[in-house]
Amino acid sequence: MTRPLITILIAVLLSFTLLILNVNHRQKVQYLEGMKGEQAGNFMVALTGYESAIRMYLPFSALPEQSAQRIWALAEIAERKGDTERALAAYRSLRSAWYAVRWLRQPGQSWINRCNTRIAALTAQRKGSTQ
Repeated sequence: MTRPLITILIAVLLSFTLLILNVNHRQKVQYLEGMKGEQAGNFMVALTGYESAIRMYLPFSALPEQSAQRIWALAEIAERKGDTERALAAYRSLRSAWYAVRWLRQPGQSWINRCNTRIAALTAQRKGSTQ
């Protein structure tokens, strides 16, 4: 009775470890894709890479936070250039990436709140300029 239980426990632990390693690797790959896109000046590739890294959330990984910082920076750059559409796309992407993450608590809540504030301001600004 003990031997099958130990075998099952080892199999479950091994599977869980492999899953975490796989997600961690994919998260790093997506973050690097975001960096490559940003360095090449390709906004959408950068945004997609960073967003994907956030969606592959692991509680001990620093990459979701770093990805969020990079998306925020992309949005701020777009705002300074007067590109409201890109800024909104970045803020919405950042917000939706954190909403997609589920854990024991809602990770990224401060990012969600910051994005909501910027989205509301830019949307109001855009509406005011079209009237």
